[in-house]
Amino acid sequence: MKVLVVNCGSSSLKYQFIETRDSLVLAKGLVERIGLGEVEYSFTHGNLPKTKITIQAKNHTEALKEVLNKLTSKEYGVLESLDEIEAIGHRVVHGGESFYHSALITDEVLKAIEVNCELAPLHNPPNLQGILACEEVLPSKKQVAVFDTAFHQTMPEESYMYALPYEYYQKYKIRRYGFHGTSHRYVAMKAAEFLGKPLESLNLITCHLGNGSSITAIRGGKSIDTSMGFTPLEGVVMGTRSGSLDPATLLYIMEKESLTPKQMSDLLNKKSGILGLSGISNDMREINAAEQGNARAQLTLKVLTHSIRRYIGAYMVELGRVDAIIFTAGIGENDYVVRELCMENMENWGFALDKEKNKQTRGTLTDISLPNSLSRILVVPTNEELMIALETQWVIEGKEK
Repeated sequence: MKVLVVNCGSSSLKYQFIETRDSLVLAKGLVERIGLGEVEYSFTHGNLPKTKITIQAKNHTEALKEVLNKLTSKEYGVLESLDEIEAIGHRVVHGGESFYHSALITDEVLKAIEVNCELAPLHNPPNLQGILACEEVLPSKKQVAVFDTAFHQTMPEESYMYALPYEYYQKYKIRRYGFHGTSHRYVAMKAAEFLGKPLESLNLITCHLGNGSSITAIRGGKSIDTSMGFTPLEGVVMGTRSGSLDPATLLYIMEKESLTPKQMSDLLNKKSGILGLSGISNDMREINAAEQGNARAQLTLKVLTHSIRRYIGAYMVELGRVDAIIFTAGIGENDYVVRELCMENMENWGFALDKEKNKQTRGTLTDISLPNSLSRILVVPTNEELMIALETQWVIEGKEK
C-alpha cells in the first residue's frame, strides 16, 4: 500500500510517502515556518537530490497543497496523480485512555483527539490541524490516527497509577501514559525478526534514547511499564528535559526564584537535562567531544547513563527474564560511549557487551553482545514513519495487530 505519512507541528509539516510492501520511501520532505512569513520547504523525491525552496503558506492546508503539487509535478514528482495515494497516516501524540490501537479517523475520533488536546496542548492541536487539512484537500482518502500513547495502554494499573488522591485520576485522568510508543513497538518487532523468535515469546527492554528519551519493559509484545509519564517530562535525563526528580524541588525553586508555573515548565522542559547539567549543549556529540578535561561534561555523561541504568534495572526485576536490551534513536543508535556505560558490569545479569563491536556500530541493526552472553544486546534503528504507514495499512485492511 502507498501511504502518505503526515506529522504536523505548530508551524511545520513533515511527510513521507511510503510503499509498505517493500518498506520503500518514495518521497519525503519538511515544510517549516508555516504562517510565519517566508516558509522553508526542503524535500527529497525519488532519486533526485535534496531540494530547498521558499513558498507561501499561511496555514497547514496551504502547505499541504504545495506538498501535493510537488509530489505530482513534472520536475519533482513521484506520482502520476493523487489517486496513487491509497491512505494517509497521521502521527497523533496523545490518545489518552480512548485508544488502545491506531484508529480510522471518523467524527468520533476527531472529537476524542480534540478532547485530549488538554493533555498535550503543544502537540495534539497541530496534529488535528494536519488531519483537517488532509480532509479538506484530499476528502476521498481514508485517514488513520497513530497514537504515541496507544502502545502503552496495555500497562497494568500498578504501572500507570500515581499515588495522588484518587479523585485527581477520576477528575483529570492524571496517570502515566507513556510516549514514543510507535518507536518502541517497531524496534521490538524488528528485534524479534532479527532473533528469529515470535515476539509473543520475548521479554524486551527497549531504550529509545534521543533528545527525548524513554525506556519500556515489553512482555510478549505488550508494554507493561515505561519511563515517561503524564507528560514526556518524566523518566530519564534528556536533551533539555530534567527527567524524574523530587517534586518538592520544584516548589522550592519556584519560591526562591519567584517563578510562575509557565516559567517553571520552561525551565524543566527547555533548560534542564543534558543542556542544563553541562552548560554546553543538549547534543551528546558535543558533550563527548568536550568530555576530556571538562568536569561538567563528565558529570553529565555519568548522570545520564545512571538514570538509564536505573530504569533498565527496575524493568529487569519487573520482567523476571530479559531476552534482549535494545538501543535505538539518535543516541541509542550512534553513541557507543553511552551504550558501553549503560551496560557496564552487567555480566552477572547475563549481559556481556562486545566492546569492539559496540565501538564500530552506528545506526545499523547489530548484535553487540559477546557470543557467550546469555541475553542479547541489540542496536535496532527505529523507523516511526514506516511503523505509522504499516499501522495505517493494518487498520484499513482490518488487520490491526
